[in-house]
Amino acid sequence: MTAPIIVTALIGEPDFTWLDNLRRVHFPPERNNLRGHLTMFHHLLPSIEVELCDALREAARGFRPAARITGLIHLGRGVAYRVKSPDLEDVRAVLADRFTGLLTPQDQSPWRPHITIQNKVSASEAKRLLDQLATDFKLRPLKLSGLAAWHYRGGPWEPIAAYAFGTGHKIKAPTAALRILLPPQ
Repeated sequence: MTAPIIVTALIGEPDFTWLDNLRRVHFPPERNNLRGHLTMFHHLLPSIEVELCDALREAARGFRPAARITGLIHLGRGVAYRVKSPDLEDVRAVLADRFTGLLTPQDQSPWRPHITIQNKVSASEAKRLLDQLATDFKLRPLKLSGLAAWHYRGGPWEPIAAYAFGTGHKIKAPTAALRILLPPQ
């Protein structure tokens, strides 16, 4: 059986470094198989890979979405930063519409864009981090650099393709944009 596909928006520098450093500090190391990322779809059918890649290339071409980090989200057993990007929400809506009938219930649900900093800890540990991060939280812009598709095989993800915002050109690995594949340090 071929692995399901995950779609992400790629985080640009220096935001990636900042968010990924927080993730490395606060995510349990034995569970942290990935670096910082912004998931758009969690489980797409492998049979749509070619059409999906065409759709991602088209969506990235001539387009640079504005995005902001607008707050913190308490995940119960973790913490994430809330991301607001009407442009990226529009892209996701177009993709969801294009693949209607093929989406899992999770991917059919309203999208809550976020970047997870901590997960799979006790509720009290998550609350402590939430309170700590809230003390000096400020709204801030978030640079997004492209769209990517990945195979999920149970651990670190396997890249399928990534496309740069603005041009739609394929991003070749290894680049900063694809660093979510590298093991956390």
